[in-house]
Amino acid sequence: FILLQIREYNGQMQGITSVGFASLTFDGTVGAPVVPRTSSKVYTFMDEEQKTIEELRVWAASNLSISGPAAKLSGVQPMLFFDLTCQLVGKAKVDGSSFLLKVWDGTKCPYPTWKVPVEAGDLEGEKVVLHQLRNLTVDILVYDNHVQLAKSLKIGSFLRIYSIHTKQASADNDVSHIEFHLHGGTCYGRGIGVLPESNPDVKELKAFLESVELADSQSMDSMSSVELDGTFNSIADIESHLQRCQQLPVTVLTDHQDLNNTELKTVLNSMAPQQYRIRAKLRSYKPQKLYQSIKLHCSKCNSLQEVPDGDDFDLILQGSAVTAPNPELCNASWYDSVTWTAQDQKQRKIAIHFVKHDEMLQQPEDTLLMIEGGTLKEVWKLTKRFKCVIPVRSTEDDLELLDLSAPFLLQGNIKYYGCKQCSTPKPIKSLSSFAAEQGPSWEPTEIAQVLGIELLQYVFIMKFTLVDGTGALNAYLFDYEKFFQIPASEILTNNFLQQKMQMTMDTLCPPGRKLDDLPWLECFIKSYNVRDAMKHQVYYQIFDTTVAEDVV
Repeated sequence: FILLQIREYNGQMQGITSVGFASLTFDGTVGAPVVPRTSSKVYTFMDEEQKTIEELRVWAASNLSISGPAAKLSGVQPMLFFDLTCQLVGKAKVDGSSFLLKVWDGTKCPYPTWKVPVEAGDLEGEKVVLHQLRNLTVDILVYDNHVQLAKSLKIGSFLRIYSIHTKQASADNDVSHIEFHLHGGTCYGRGIGVLPESNPDVKELKAFLESVELADSQSMDSMSSVELDGTFNSIADIESHLQRCQQLPVTVLTDHQDLNNTELKTVLNSMAPQQYRIRAKLRSYKPQKLYQSIKLHCSKCNSLQEVPDGDDFDLILQGSAVTAPNPELCNASWYDSVTWTAQDQKQRKIAIHFVKHDEMLQQPEDTLLMIEGGTLKEVWKLTKRFKCVIPVRSTEDDLELLDLSAPFLLQGNIKYYGCKQCSTPKPIKSLSSFAAEQGPSWEPTEIAQVLGIELLQYVFIMKFTLVDGTGALNAYLFDYEKFFQIPASEILTNNFLQQKMQMTMDTLCPPGRKLDDLPWLECFIKSYNVRDAMKHQVYYQIFDTTVAEDVV
């Protein structure tokens, strides 16, 4: 893992990704194919490392215990996620995208639990055992990518099921009960692991199960386990309930997992500021032309502006080329210069200044250079070979940046702009002290700071109209890269990322679909007040939410 933040959540350690995160992960099952799951297109994986993975699998199967305190069915709470070590006593196919697992861990859930209605002939398992344990087992519905593994599980095997969702629901007779779901995807470690008999947790669980007095549990039929089979009046009711459960959200939450869902009607009728967890559908969004959602944001003055057109930059470069480079500013102590005359009608003078480190020129991929008199085409050509390019012009005694309507820095395909209101540009010679540092990184944020520039950041700004059957509200998306898992700074120059973003939005809000057919989004939103002399308004913003990794 690279750039993974570790922090505590609900008494356990949790990893949260940050900007620049990358990973290479593998299935931990002994004997499974060693296929890397990667977050990056470019990675290295050697034969020696494959051998290490296989050795780690064997070791983990026998030695690795549950991280953090072990969860028991007797300690579950509604609306939480937990890991469970248990034994499989029954299984059944429910429909094409879900599968039922009946499990127990020797303890009793303190809440009434949902018994998934299936045909008796479809339920695999020892009938006597299933009847004996009927008040100690819970039904877990698993979905999507977990179904195939669930089908292959052997009755009696010991399992560790990760990130089970306990959901509180009511049937038609208003009897409240707990449902157990293992949703699709692999976010937050969702999955099923088969534990060998040698695993220490299995040894402990087997000893405990053997000590359970089944007779004691049978006298408590009406106390804490409700047979909900009879609460569904028809097969249509069952299918409707399953369909509701299987409508997995196409977005996931990156924090605050303990918050309960709030209806939009309640959100709209509540005072601001507050934070909410909601489950809603995306009825519409703006702008429809997704490239128009990219803006430049100043975190200091909180202003937003459009990304300047490339033609504007070209005109600024043409204007600066009118003034020829000052020969006295060539070949300073901290940079070497090359000058020549372009073979065009205007006999344009061009100067390129290569910044040195330790009085030596660096490799092109590590070099920052400054250019005077260059055209847009020439500038872009330089960015393909050198790390950073800064357009400048000559004054009597120093080089200076161009007008801040132009980018002050180019790196790769990205143009970096400064805020006109908050920036106080310094002379270019300010870079000399930075160049003298041990291994200067030439990162845009550091260059901006040295040059007195308040860096503008690329952001996605979109308006989502969300509905949930109780109300509708407009929530704004203000995001650098977390929601789409795409850097806003790269979207305008990368056709692949533009297509990926369009596909994502077509998944969140499929064109031409009826409202009932739209997928669910699970989001955090926060309300805030905006007041001026004339009026007061409440606005809503999406936060700590990202598109599910298996959506596109």
